[in-house]
Amino acid sequence: GGHGVKLGWITGVLIPCLLNIWGVMLFLRLSWVVSQAGIGESFLIIIISAVVCVLTTLSLSAICTNGEVKGGESLKICFIISILSLGPEFGASVGIILAFANAVAASMNTIGFCNSLNDLLKESSLKIVDGGVNDTRIVGVVAILIMVIICAVGMEWESKVIKFLIILAAILNFLVGAVIGPTSDTARAKGFHGFSQQTFHDNWGPDYRYSEGVNQDFFSVFSIFFPSVTGIQAGANISGDLKDPAEAIPKGTLLALGLSMFSYGLFVVFAGGAALRDASGNITQLASNTYTACALTDSCEYGLHNDYTMMQLMSGWGYLIYAGCFAATLSTSLTNLLSVPRLIQALGIDHVYPGLIFFSKGYGKAGEPYRGYVLTFIISSAFVIIGILSSTAPGYSCRPLMKSDLISGMNYLLLASKESKAHPSSLPTLNLWGICFKYPSTTFHFIMYWRTSLITFAVFFILYVVVVYRKPDANWGSSTQAQIYKTALITVHKLATSSEHVKNYQPQLLVLSGPPQNRPALIDLANLITKHNSLLMCAEISKERLLHKARMARIRVGYDWLGMRRIKGFFIVVDGLPMDEAAKSMMQSSGVGKLRPNVVLMGYKTDWQKCPDEDLHMYFTILHESFANRMAVAILRVPEGLDFSVQQGNNTQENQLAQQSAMLEELCGSFTDLTNGNAISGKDGTLEPNVLSQTSLTIPGSREPTPRPTILITPPGNGGNKPVNNGSPASILKYENGQQLQKNVLDSMRIFDKKYKGGYVDVWWLYDDGGLTILLPYILSTRSVFSSCKMRIFALANRNRELKTEESNMASLLAKFRIEYESLTMVNDIMEAPNAKTVHFFKELLNNFRNKTDSEFSVTDEELDTLKEKTDRQLRLRELLQKHSKESTMVVMSLPMPRKGLVSAPLYMAWLETLTRDMPPFLLIRGNQAPVLTFYS
Repeated sequence: GGHGVKLGWITGVLIPCLLNIWGVMLFLRLSWVVSQAGIGESFLIIIISAVVCVLTTLSLSAICTNGEVKGGESLKICFIISILSLGPEFGASVGIILAFANAVAASMNTIGFCNSLNDLLKESSLKIVDGGVNDTRIVGVVAILIMVIICAVGMEWESKVIKFLIILAAILNFLVGAVIGPTSDTARAKGFHGFSQQTFHDNWGPDYRYSEGVNQDFFSVFSIFFPSVTGIQAGANISGDLKDPAEAIPKGTLLALGLSMFSYGLFVVFAGGAALRDASGNITQLASNTYTACALTDSCEYGLHNDYTMMQLMSGWGYLIYAGCFAATLSTSLTNLLSVPRLIQALGIDHVYPGLIFFSKGYGKAGEPYRGYVLTFIISSAFVIIGILSSTAPGYSCRPLMKSDLISGMNYLLLASKESKAHPSSLPTLNLWGICFKYPSTTFHFIMYWRTSLITFAVFFILYVVVVYRKPDANWGSSTQAQIYKTALITVHKLATSSEHVKNYQPQLLVLSGPPQNRPALIDLANLITKHNSLLMCAEISKERLLHKARMARIRVGYDWLGMRRIKGFFIVVDGLPMDEAAKSMMQSSGVGKLRPNVVLMGYKTDWQKCPDEDLHMYFTILHESFANRMAVAILRVPEGLDFSVQQGNNTQENQLAQQSAMLEELCGSFTDLTNGNAISGKDGTLEPNVLSQTSLTIPGSREPTPRPTILITPPGNGGNKPVNNGSPASILKYENGQQLQKNVLDSMRIFDKKYKGGYVDVWWLYDDGGLTILLPYILSTRSVFSSCKMRIFALANRNRELKTEESNMASLLAKFRIEYESLTMVNDIMEAPNAKTVHFFKELLNNFRNKTDSEFSVTDEELDTLKEKTDRQLRLRELLQKHSKESTMVVMSLPMPRKGLVSAPLYMAWLETLTRDMPPFLLIRGNQAPVLTFYS
C-alpha cells in the first residue's frame, strides 16, 4: 500500500463503487423489477436499499479509518478490517461466511454476463450448445477461470476508468434512446412505445406474478434487487492505496451511492414510463391494437415482464448496452474474486481454521495466495454451473444484508466499548447508526428468506464454537477485547462497592512461588484451591534490580508456563527489595478493590537450620507481616521439597529465558508421558533441562550462549544415551554432564497433578480461626485429584467436658457446615507429656541455635522455659500425627501462631519441623479470624 501511487477519492473510491453498484441488475433485471413492483414500489425498494447502504457506509467509514491494519498490502481489504475489529471468534466466523458469499457474488455477476452474451448471440442466430443454461455454464466457468488468472497476475487501476466510461456511455445510450422513442414497428410490437402518461399510470402500481418458479411479492423482488446496490465497500477495500482514506471513503462512497441511486430511479421512470408490461411482438397486431391481448393467456414473449433485453431494445444503439453490461458484470466479479483469496489467506496465516492453512500459502514477492485463487475458482464455478441468475440472487441477498448488519454492529461495538484506541478519523459518533440499523436489517433478513437466514446463523454459530474451542493464537486488537476490558472494569468497580458476606467468601491466593516453573507442586495446589472460582496470583521476588527487558522476560516466561499448564492465574515480579519488604509490598498493593489476595501461600523453608540468619529472619518476618495485614497464611511441605531449580552454569539470562519459553510445551507433554511410563523426549528425542526450572537469574558479563545440556532417560547401568521406555522408579533423567535427576523427584514435581485412587485427607482442626482450616481441605476434596480420598477430621477435646458430648457437638457443627467426612476423632490426650525420644528429636533440631552469640537467632533457656507448654503440645502432636496420619495422602493442620516478640524464629521453625518432618504432603493453615463458613453468618 505504501509504495505505489496513491489514489484520490474519484479514481480510488467513486469509480470503483459505481462500477460495483452498476452491475447486472441495471442492464438485465431492472426492467423486470419495474414490471413486478411497479414504479411506486420500485422507488420504495430503491429508497430502502439506499437507507441501508447509507447507514452501512457511515459505519464502514468509521471502521476503515480506525487505525491501520497489521499486515500491509495483503490485508488492505476493508471488510477484513471490519472482521479484525470483531476479534478471532466473531471475525473468523463472519469472514468465512462473507468469503463464501463473495465467491457466490462473483458467480452471480458472471451469470449476468453470460445471459447478456447469450442474448447477443441469439440476435445473430448463434449458440455454443443450446443457447441457454448449458452455454451459460460453459462460458461462465471459462470467464471465472480467466478472471481468477487476471486477479492472480494483477490489475491496473487505469482499466477501471475505461470500464467506467463504457458503462457511463451505455447508461446515456439508454436514456437518449428512451427519450427518442421507438424507431420501428418491431420495437413497438415488442412493448417499447415511448413516454406517455397512460403507460406511466399503468405501470405505477405492482403486478406481482409467478416468475422464476416463485410467486413473487415485495420482499422476493427486494431480495433480488438489493445485492445490486451493495458494492459500497469497493473503495474502502483499497483503503491502503488512498491518499486520505478519512476523507476519500465517506466522500467518494456517499457520492457514488447518491449517483447510483439516482440512476436506478431514473431507469425506473424511463422503463416504467416508456415500455409496456406485456407485448406479443407481432407487428401485424399493431393496427388492431391487440398485441397486448396475449397477457390474458400468459403467452406474451416481450414486454417488461417477459423480455430481459428491454434495455437493449429501448437504447439508441443496443450493442453499447451489451458492452456496458459486460463491463459492469465483469468488473464486479473481478472485485469479488480478488477479495476472497486475501481473506482466506488472512485467516489461514493466523491458523484460525486448520483447513485454510493450506490455501493461505503466499507465492512471490507479493505473497499472492494462488491456492486460495484455486479454491475461489472452484466455489464460484460450482454456482455458475447452476446457471440461473434468479435462483442465485435470492440466496446471495442474505450476504449483503448480513454484511451491512455486521458492519454497523461492529461500529456500534467499537464505539460502545469506548476503547482508548477507537478514534475513527471520519464520522466518530456513529454508534447511533449501529443501534438504529441493526434490528431492521436482521428483520429484513428473516422476512425475505428465514430458512436461509437460520442456516446462515447456524453455520456462523458452528464456526464460532470451533474458534472458541481451538483458541488460536491470534491477537487482532479487536473491539471484543476492548469490550472485555470495559466489562471487567465495571465489574471490579461494582465488586469494590458491594458489601461482603460470608456466603460469598472466596480464598484468593498470593503464592510466593518465585518463578512458577521452579515450584510446580506449590502452584498446582494453589490451582486446586482457586480453580475456576477465585483469584490466584503468583509472585517472584528478586533482590537485585532488574532491567525492564529482563523483568518482562521473566513475566512472559511465567505466564507461558501457567498457560501451558492451563492454570488461570496472574504472575507478578517485584525486584530491588529484600524478600520481606517485597512480600509486604505485594500484600498491601496487589489486586484491585475486593479482587485482591486474602491468603498467603508459601513453601516450607526446609533449609532453615543451615541458611544465613538473614534469610531465616526474612522468612519469619513474612509470617508476621501476613498476620499484621490481616492475611490468612498457608505453608506447604512435601517430602521431596518444593524447589526444583536446576543450576545452569553460566548461561545468560536471555538464553535461559528463551530456552525456557521454547520448551514449555515439551515439558507439559513430558510430564504426562512420564506418568504413563513413557520416556521423556522433546522434538528430537531429548528434553532440555531448562524446562524444569531455574534459579534466580542474573545477567553475567558475557553474552555468549552456552551449549544446552541434554536430558535422557536411561536405566542404571546403561552407558549409552539411548532413551528407554521404562516406567520404573529406577529410571533417571541424565544430563550429558553426568548430573542425574531421579524419576521419583520428577513425580514429586507433579504430586498435585495426578489423581489419587483412595487414601485419606486428614484434617487436624486445632484452633477456631474462622473456618479456613476446614474450608480449604473441603475445596480440595471436590477436585478430581482428591475426589477418591476420604476426609478424616481430628479435633481437640475440652478437658472439662465429656468426650461423647464434645464429639456430638463437633459432629453437629460439621453438619451445619455441610462437611462430609469419613470419621471424627476427638483428641483428649494432648496434654500428656511427650516421650523421651520425641524430646531428644526436638533438642537435636535446636543444636545450632543454642550457643549463638546473636540473641535474635539464639534459643535461650529462658525462652524454652516460658514456652515449654506450647513446645510440649507440638511434640505431643507429632506423636499423634505419627500414629494416625503417617500413611495418609495429605495432612492439613492448624498453623501455630508466631507471637511477635514472644517466640524466636528458630524455635518457631523447630515447632513446624517437629510437626511436618517424615510426613506426607503437609499443609499448615491459619485463618485471619474472618468467618469463611456460612455457620458464622
